[in-house]
Amino acid sequence: MNKMTINDSDVTGRRCLVRVDFNVPFDEHLVITDDTRIQASIPTISALLAKGASVVLMSHLGRPKGKPDPKYTLRPVATRLSELLGKPVAFASDCVGPEVEAMSRALGPGEVLLLENLRYHAEEEANDPSFSRQLAALGDVYVNDAFGSAHRAHASTEGVTHFLSPCLAGLLMETEIEYLGQAVGTPARPYTAILGGAKISGKIDVIQNLLGKVDTLLIGGGMMFTFLKAKGMEIGSSLLEQDKLELAAKILADAEAQNRRLVLPVDTVVAGAFDNDSPSRIVGVDAIPADMMGLDIGPETIELFEEIILASKTVIWNGPMGVFEMPNFAVGTNAIAQALVRATEAGAITVVGGGDSAAAITQAGLEAKVSHVSTGGGASLEFLEGKELPGVAALTAK
Repeated sequence: MNKMTINDSDVTGRRCLVRVDFNVPFDEHLVITDDTRIQASIPTISALLAKGASVVLMSHLGRPKGKPDPKYTLRPVATRLSELLGKPVAFASDCVGPEVEAMSRALGPGEVLLLENLRYHAEEEANDPSFSRQLAALGDVYVNDAFGSAHRAHASTEGVTHFLSPCLAGLLMETEIEYLGQAVGTPARPYTAILGGAKISGKIDVIQNLLGKVDTLLIGGGMMFTFLKAKGMEIGSSLLEQDKLELAAKILADAEAQNRRLVLPVDTVVAGAFDNDSPSRIVGVDAIPADMMGLDIGPETIELFEEIILASKTVIWNGPMGVFEMPNFAVGTNAIAQALVRATEAGAITVVGGGDSAAAITQAGLEAKVSHVSTGGGASLEFLEGKELPGVAALTAK
């Protein structure tokens, strides 16, 4: 972590312009259905307030297509944030302009202002310099605590950093970079990566980047069938990326050439249709019936994967092992989540990349029992791919 954090700068009496991730789900009555992301921002906000700063918060919400849309207002977030902080949170009806500037200048130490949705302006996603400058006018110091948006070079994540100094990492951002950075850069060994999800195409760069770093790569989820097919096996009506067969064969050859252990499932749960209630059975991966599809890893695979996970000192997991949205095909994914908890208890560093695997471990109520669950789906993937994230690169170096 070679970037300055909020603990490296004196923010007393200063306005901290903080990029947070308040992109939370709502129901049709504009009631927040999951406030996890708001809760995740509390440590940074509280720390800044305790240091005597005033805090101006900015976030996007949904895709309002560059113009105001009442469906995507952040007003309910201000109400919920006020409850969580136990203090009033002022709300600005826009995120730039003279009125908002006046509100930000009127803030005293320990006071909080939340701006309206950044994406009400098309200039946010276009990383427009004059819009960035208007945002910068709302603070004296910039803080980025929105890891989930750090892979995008937007006005609020990258553009604004050209007009404010210092640019600091918030506590959530710091934790993300620390855990993911350790997993990619200096892992304790044996080091195992578990990759799942539907398609190889979404994970090519992750596989290729991690292959040179891990000791063992476990493959599950829909992508396993393209690998099995590349090995000459019949996969019935399972998900297949025909145009990725050559690539899958190359990855298998690379793993062998680099002396990395790439482990594919040995059995699978098959069904006749992509449906939770479709009758299912367990078969070896070399015996998938022509008219059936694999929808989860089987019990022998679970046992094999658990053994490898429990022998590891660093484990990173990205992507479910089956169609975990359907309870009958979530067994493999849940078993991996449980294995990660046991590995953590045994002293391993366990990191769950964002997206579906984060949803799965949260669904199982186990997120507090692993070392770290990433809040950024796309951002954690790009980090694991070895790419530089614009929102991180733009922060002030130590």
